[in-house]
Amino acid sequence: MLAAACGGGGDSDSDSGSGGEAGGDLRIYSSEPAFLVPTAANDEPSILVLRQLYRGLVKYNADSGAPELDLAESIESDDNKLWTIKVKEGYTFSNGEDVNADAFLRAWNYAGNLKNAQNNSYFFNRFAGFDDMQSEDVKKDTTFSGLEKVDDYTFTVELADPFSGFEAILGYSGFFPVAQECLDDFEACNEAPIGNGPYKMQGEWEHNVQITLERNDDYAGEDTGKADTLTYKIFDDQNTAYAAFEGGELDVMYNVPPEQLGQIKQKQGDRIYQAPSDSFTYVGLPLYDKQFDNVDLRKAFSLAIDRQAIIDAIFSGAYTPATGFVSPNFDGYREDVCDACTYDLEQAKELYEQSGGYKGKLTLWANAGAGHDAWLQAVGDALKSAFGIDYELRVDLEFPEYLELADNEGFDGPFRLGWGPDYPVMETYLQPLYGSGASSNSSGYENPEFDAAIKEGDQAASLEEAIPSYQAAEDMLAEDLPVIPMWFGLTTAIWSDNVDEFKYNTISDVEYGQITLK
Repeated sequence: MLAAACGGGGDSDSDSGSGGEAGGDLRIYSSEPAFLVPTAANDEPSILVLRQLYRGLVKYNADSGAPELDLAESIESDDNKLWTIKVKEGYTFSNGEDVNADAFLRAWNYAGNLKNAQNNSYFFNRFAGFDDMQSEDVKKDTTFSGLEKVDDYTFTVELADPFSGFEAILGYSGFFPVAQECLDDFEACNEAPIGNGPYKMQGEWEHNVQITLERNDDYAGEDTGKADTLTYKIFDDQNTAYAAFEGGELDVMYNVPPEQLGQIKQKQGDRIYQAPSDSFTYVGLPLYDKQFDNVDLRKAFSLAIDRQAIIDAIFSGAYTPATGFVSPNFDGYREDVCDACTYDLEQAKELYEQSGGYKGKLTLWANAGAGHDAWLQAVGDALKSAFGIDYELRVDLEFPEYLELADNEGFDGPFRLGWGPDYPVMETYLQPLYGSGASSNSSGYENPEFDAAIKEGDQAASLEEAIPSYQAAEDMLAEDLPVIPMWFGLTTAIWSDNVDEFKYNTISDVEYGQITLK
């Protein structure tokens, strides 16, 4: 999940103890989403809305992050390659359409077809027939050869190769079902989504203002919404949002201004949730720019950055410097994978000279309004001090525009991005960001050996047996350094005195629909 800022943690309750009732309007801080259709939405602001509007085959346990069946009655395979999925009966979309086998088949075929240009198409790359679906001459009505309907509530998925983590990835929002009416008029559905979850859209998306969801009383699941309405109030700046929070205009703020963290902790008392998160912040390097095609230059830049000093000065010591590419919370994590991720100014200067140096003024990029200016300037100051490079900041694009620039390889210098897990498998930190042609591979990195190691891990008999292959792939990243790992985050969420019970999920972030009000 591409993130304006993202996290992970566990489940938490506030301590008011009054036993909140269902009802009321929960007012939520948000930045502007990019899309509100599951096939297209791969950014955090979008997904935090979709997770209340939709439900999929699998959900993630709030505490452990382990996958559990949700709309699936069963997901079975004898060989990790051919999977049979049975969908529970009785679920409907908000327009009355059944959530059945067709609801998933049409969504997945639409997402995987190149002609539809959906951001989540890459997540179907393991399906048999994916290459045909991504061919330039594919037809709009072409479907996956690996998808087959058995009956109204049963279908099979054939993968190109075995993948033991298939069930685990199905909780990602890109695999949610989609109503036929939605695909008949994608633009209308994007403005007024047709979901199948505990909440439904109220009116239309008020761009850059708010998105309002109301409880879906026809929802057949057990995890019904608590608040009557969820109002996502959209801000283009975290500090403005925090001022609104302090002014009583918001009830929940997930992601707070990092420079205000110290005083926020003092003011909030018990109304704050903090835990080591799965969020990964990195500085991407545009390998499509010839200057950054030099690995010595990339490593020199990384070695010149004192991550801990930046964390202490700007984030009150709240983050953990990244010495690898996989979250410390995930199975398969190892310390100190990346030798070039520790501060070593002497070695940085040696490699910089060896590389031939950087020519011209360096542009450092980040999205606007998310509190990245100060630390990105600290990175620029470090590079200027170490190598005498002049730099400028570009922090003027809102997140949807920023992602579009990333997708189009439009950066002319290092760029800030974040990543959070889409599913509880180590591979989620590797293949989507660095696989050849992967949808979130914004650096343009390509390494056939890396791709082969990922494929080997995918084909292991179990997720545990896949870890050594995934670790080998991570070692290649440490050697090639297509991005500069910066830190793993700390989830910080705050809530107003109106909130009775706050809920957080390890993989899915804030459980807005399960928060109760006094």
